[in-house]
Amino acid sequence: MKKAIKDSVKRTDAPNKICGKAEYIDDINFPEQVYVFTVRSEKVRAEIVSIKLPPNQDGVKVISAENIPGKNSIKMLDSDWPFLAEKYVNYLGEPILLLAHSDKTLLKSFAKEIVIKYKEIEPIYSIEESEKNEKQPIYGNDNIFAQYTISKGDLHQVKSSAKYTYSDVYNTGYQEQAYLEPQGMIGVYENNRITVYGSMQCPYYVKHALEQLFGWDDDQIRVIQTTTGGAFGGKEEFPSLLAGHAALAAYVTGKPAKLIYERQEDILTSTKRHPSKIRLTSYLDDNYNLIGLEADVKLDAGACAGLSAVVLQRALFAVTGVYNVPNLSINGKAFATNNVPSGAFRGFGAPQAFYAIENHMHNTALNFQLNPINFKKKHWLKKGDLTNTGGTIRDEIILPEMLDLILQKTPEIKEITDKNKKLGRGVSFFFHGCGFTGSGERDIIKAEVKLKKTTDAKVEILIANVEMGQGAQTALPKIVAAVLDIPLERIIFNNPDTDFVPDSGPTVASRTTMIVGYLLLEAACDLRSQMSSPEEIVVVRKYQHPDYIKWDQDKLQGDAYPTYSWGIDVID
Repeated sequence: MKKAIKDSVKRTDAPNKICGKAEYIDDINFPEQVYVFTVRSEKVRAEIVSIKLPPNQDGVKVISAENIPGKNSIKMLDSDWPFLAEKYVNYLGEPILLLAHSDKTLLKSFAKEIVIKYKEIEPIYSIEESEKNEKQPIYGNDNIFAQYTISKGDLHQVKSSAKYTYSDVYNTGYQEQAYLEPQGMIGVYENNRITVYGSMQCPYYVKHALEQLFGWDDDQIRVIQTTTGGAFGGKEEFPSLLAGHAALAAYVTGKPAKLIYERQEDILTSTKRHPSKIRLTSYLDDNYNLIGLEADVKLDAGACAGLSAVVLQRALFAVTGVYNVPNLSINGKAFATNNVPSGAFRGFGAPQAFYAIENHMHNTALNFQLNPINFKKKHWLKKGDLTNTGGTIRDEIILPEMLDLILQKTPEIKEITDKNKKLGRGVSFFFHGCGFTGSGERDIIKAEVKLKKTTDAKVEILIANVEMGQGAQTALPKIVAAVLDIPLERIIFNNPDTDFVPDSGPTVASRTTMIVGYLLLEAACDLRSQMSSPEEIVVVRKYQHPDYIKWDQDKLQGDAYPTYSWGIDVID
């Protein structure tokens, strides 16, 4: 039965998951496979002096950085994150060795007999310590992985003319993604070729990381996403590390190598949301209009740069929230510390910024005995306003209607008699910039999608974007089926395999439906007139950046996002 795009349907991936038929990475086994165990640093920061292995290795294969045929660094924005530590360790739990054997229980007992001697170096634990730079730097000469400045209007003039000022500092800590399925990978080495199966968001991130690890051509690396039990950003960049370990173990042993993290290991060693320290200073005129804002944003990136540069950018773009501030000075830095590397987590940088600006607007209003909601509403962005990077808000912002609707549906707060308790209503506002920041879609991602009409008139979606619980395997087929006016059951959308799907970009930044979904819509429009052909037909569509979206990456000026969504949180 055909369905319109607006019609609700049952999730296509639901039956197998509900009935327990879906195969996750730990459900998959290969003949003669070995298991992989990671030997990790017991020191936060140290030089590795020596490593002594047990005299009887019992067939355990020990793998070190010396076994890496290519480059010992993960291909990312920067290349400072090693697959295996060589001379130094920079965070507790950093991988040093891999152990491989067919008996999983033997690996743990063998690991306990390995003696690693260290020469400890004084660690840097916090943003404050990193910024002081009084200890041996972790990165460069100043511990700064990334730094940016954004300005708008003339804050210098505003500082001299403002009637009132208010300043405060807001801190956020680590946050664990808490996906139900822990990290896991299987590597297979056959015919001078590596294939990796695993739980991931970004198959081509993993593929490019393996190309660098082995120093091989792209046709020697194959990556297949298995059914993924949640991710939330935690399986964006981090799976490249696990894939490298599983692939390296398979390469050295010549056997399929399975690496599945236990929950404690996953929590202790995988990436987390960046801790932040954000100082905001508001400048108001004599009518309490917010005429200027000064922001200083600092992130704890951990021991490796990872994705911290783009996380910092998004934090800076969001630090003014949903408010129109004519004069701005925004500074941001991502600092190196000897903590576990920070990474992607839904919103990556924006939640830290919204927490700060929403609290700041509330506290500013209270400081001057103003109604916080009215103060916030007074400064909301509207269609035609400029963002903090000078981009244009092109669509209507219906925050007023949204707030009215929510307050109508929220029950009135009733008084309580217990004097030790207080009741209140919390309201905060936010936006989400959809897609990669600035010109990232055009200059970095360069997404490509394919639709293949089979000889039996089915249509296969060929993209690198994954289902990880968010509903892509239902939403994207709905788009194609609606355009082609065929039943949803005639759409095929399997987990991505890089041998067959083009690089449509990562499954991050709310880009899958908006960017990739629109490319599929265009491809379906191209295919529609050819559906009656008995032959197999493949249609390709590549991303084209809209001409009206302008962006200067060097100055961080222009349209940071192609469009925005708007939201309200209410807590009683």
